Amino acid sequence: MRPELVFEAVPGLTLQGNPLGDPAERHVPVYLPPSYHASNTKRFPVIWLLAGFASTGMSFLNFGFGRPTVPEMLDSLIRRGEMPETIIVMPDCMTRYGGSQYVDSAATGQYESYLTGELIPHIDRQFRTLPSARHRAVAGKSSGGFGALRLGMRHPELFSAVGCHSGDMDFELCYRPNFPVAARILEKYKGDIAAFFTRWESLDKKPRSEFALLDMMAMAACYSPDPSKPAPGNMRLPFEPRACQLVPEVWEHWKRFDPLTMLEASTCQDALGSLRQLFLDCGSQDEYNLQFGHRRFSARAAELGIAHRYEEFPDTHADTSYRYRISLPLLAQAIAG
Repeated sequence: MRPELVFEAVPGLTLQGNPLGDPAERHVPVYLPPSYHASNTKRFPVIWLLAGFASTGMSFLNFGFGRPTVPEMLDSLIRRGEMPETIIVMPDCMTRYGGSQYVDSAATGQYESYLTGELIPHIDRQFRTLPSARHRAVAGKSSGGFGALRLGMRHPELFSAVGCHSGDMDFELCYRPNFPVAARILEKYKGDIAAFFTRWESLDKKPRSEFALLDMMAMAACYSPDPSKPAPGNMRLPFEPRACQLVPEVWEHWKRFDPLTMLEASTCQDALGSLRQLFLDCGSQDEYNLQFGHRRFSARAAELGIAHRYEEFPDTHADTSYRYRISLPLLAQAIAG
């Protein structure tokens, strides 16, 4: 018996006519465990694995010297008996701006609705899944960790386990420090974010020095869209570019998406409290200050009596996919049949 990686074509009816003209049909990698084809009746639990910003489902398959791909890691964990056999789905929620944050936005498209209302039912129809929340988990890193935690808080009817690796949270610390950086880059384009993005798209080699503005633009498209403006540029920045002053009404809109803000809602507390497994971790030297937000989230969850497991490890933000060796077996055990 051998595991298999297949690529499922999903029509993406929810994404048709999206504001950025991104493709509606997506090809989604699906990892099938070793005994999947040994029986025509056996069903399997599912982990939905969400990629970070500027990455997508295909990114989990990238070869790196001395480092296993996620499917290779899964093969090893299952072969050694450290993880129950589980289907792993790696969605494609990429946009022209670099990512969707897995939210519904008038500037990018209905990616939360696509994943929860279209993609999950499609996978349950096409593969032998155990099609219930009891047997379904969601996990991810960075923007994927944010998406996993937020979806877990908003959709307890779909997920019973959540894994959040270095997920975006405490927006005051993880986003606001980059406002001046983005403003300085925007100054080169006379404050015209559409001019910046048009040039960015035209370049064969994207300038790393300008990535902070792309990231800020993408977050604004997700958290504070402005459909009255044409794309690119159909969003409201949370700061006034010239003096880099905060725009309070826009910033308040952003903060509604912050997991620390969401945690204060009783519905989110109930959703997290109902989980069979809630796992969070973060590098203690995270460059985006996410370790501080995770510490606050863990402390508040403990105050609320929400069972969870939080770990820190001595590393930064990048290249920490090895931490899936910890979370994926825990999630798989929680949702096993």
